[in-house]
Amino acid sequence: MKGQKLFVRPIEAADADAVRAFAAQHGGLPEARSGLLGKLVGELVSVLAMDVEGDAVRVVDLVVAEELRRKRIGRVMLNELAALAAKLERNWLIADVKHAEFLRHVGFTEEQGVMKRRVG
Repeated sequence: MKGQKLFVRPIEAADADAVRAFAAQHGGLPEARSGLLGKLVGELVSVLAMDVEGDAVRVVDLVVAEELRRKRIGRVMLNELAALAAKLERNWLIADVKHAEFLRHVGFTEEQGVMKRRVG
């Protein structure tokens, strides 16, 4: 992965089959209605499912291909989501505590049973 740039873009309707196949291979939600996908050299390597709610964007699921974990892909995906949240005028990224250890590494804190990170 070194020297390669992760290409991140919104999930589109035409991506449904690719997202389903990725979820079958690597886990995660097979039906991501809205979110981001990450590609390296044209290959799908990450899917982030999200919901926009109130003053926040909720990370519903974030899956990185197993062989590429610990290569900063999850961090890049969350930074792209933070940029999107700012454009949507949302102040927070929120997530469930099930991945609390990873989320703490990327700037989230636990508050009332929810992981939160301020946007901006």
